[in-house]
Amino acid sequence: MIRVLLAEDMHMIRAALTALLRLEPDIEVVAEVVRGDEIVPVALDVRPDVAVVDIDLPVTDGITAAAELRERLPSCRILVLTAMGQPGHLRRALAAGIEAFLVKDAPGDRLAEAIRRTAASLRVLESELVSSAMEYGESPLTPRETTVLRQAARGATAEEIAAGLHLSPGTVRNYLTAAITKTGARNKIDAVRVAEDAGWL
Repeated sequence: MIRVLLAEDMHMIRAALTALLRLEPDIEVVAEVVRGDEIVPVALDVRPDVAVVDIDLPVTDGITAAAELRERLPSCRILVLTAMGQPGHLRRALAAGIEAFLVKDAPGDRLAEAIRRTAASLRVLESELVSSAMEYGESPLTPRETTVLRQAARGATAEEIAAGLHLSPGTVRNYLTAAITKTGARNKIDAVRVAEDAGWL
């Protein structure tokens, strides 16, 4: 029996995935979480074989949480699910040592098979995403620029970002300007769009 932890913040999607997996005789969902910061503590408690993790989770994004889980519980394999097929997400997942990456609109039977392959320590990657990831290349943004742009994407002002990161508003504006330049964008909103499309956020 493959023990699965499911991390998905959308209730209907989580319920549908759980119901789908319950039809499989060799897969058991042993835990469900809705936030990224819940993944590691719950996984350490229930010891799943595979963690199925959505990228867009509240508090901590799925790839960051998955990377921490890989360090804290190496026996747990990770399958990242996303509704977005941005190649940058694939690059981040691979850099974090994640074994499998699947888009949510894949046929239902693909998920169960992907879980089995992930549990067997086999890679599960979408071939089109791999090709796109090679075309896009690495993010041109520094970690700090990425953090600032990610918070700006959530609607935070320069002053709010500065307070949260213990920086001056001027420094935050400098990071935003650098992000706009590096993404070839026209303004902050365009930089967010470009970075999200590439999966750099």
